[in-house]
Amino acid sequence: MKFSEIKELLELKSAEFNSHDFIATDPIQIPHQFSEKKDIEIIGLLVALIAWGNRTMIIRNGNNLVNIMGGEPYKFIVDYDTNYLNEIKFVHRTFNTVDLDFIFRALQHIYLKYDSLEDTFFTHPEHPGIKGRIVNFREIMLSVPHEARSEKHLSNPLKKSAAKRINMFLRWMCRKDETGVDFGIWNAIPTSELYLPLDVHTGNVARKLKLIHRTQNDWEALELLMQKLRKMDAKDPVKYDFALFGLGAFDGF
Repeated sequence: MKFSEIKELLELKSAEFNSHDFIATDPIQIPHQFSEKKDIEIIGLLVALIAWGNRTMIIRNGNNLVNIMGGEPYKFIVDYDTNYLNEIKFVHRTFNTVDLDFIFRALQHIYLKYDSLEDTFFTHPEHPGIKGRIVNFREIMLSVPHEARSEKHLSNPLKKSAAKRINMFLRWMCRKDETGVDFGIWNAIPTSELYLPLDVHTGNVARKLKLIHRTQNDWEALELLMQKLRKMDAKDPVKYDFALFGLGAFDGF
């Protein structure tokens, strides 16, 4: 396919899947249960961090997290006492109660210092763009005492990770979406700077369309893909996430 034909296909599929109906099929439905910014960003991060594996399981465990927090994520975080988790168990694949306790404590630490999670994704002096912002966020989270096992749940782009879950979270929070799927409640990061969440579906479809040739779904592959997508739409390149994901997950492309 010619580049112009690929762009036409992705525009068509982005419009098809970036619709309100998408919410009911996606983990983003969990933060859509809330209207307050801090509630949305807290549960949004938590759901994003467990967003790997079976989508039905992700949604079920996302709702479990809402129940654990009593339906009030921000209030729960500011009042959080680590002893609370002695009364419950949470497991999502390799993410367990130990990891959840760390995330809760890290978020509590952040809200003692910052008004919003958005404030932790500031520009890095050495690493430009989203990569540096993710590094800053990760370092702030990891400044709270934690077990080494929990670090794997906060992807590190400096170690070539494509940081799929954090990039998805940032798309949710930052992208100004006329259809109302993404929230667009953060303003510090422009939509043009966002990276899409590179996963099995988006990576495989991108390769079939010859947008990338690198076999690994790592940060280098993501950089190469974003260069192509910005040629299609410099202002909102991550809208094509809906197309690439939908073609793979729903259309069997």
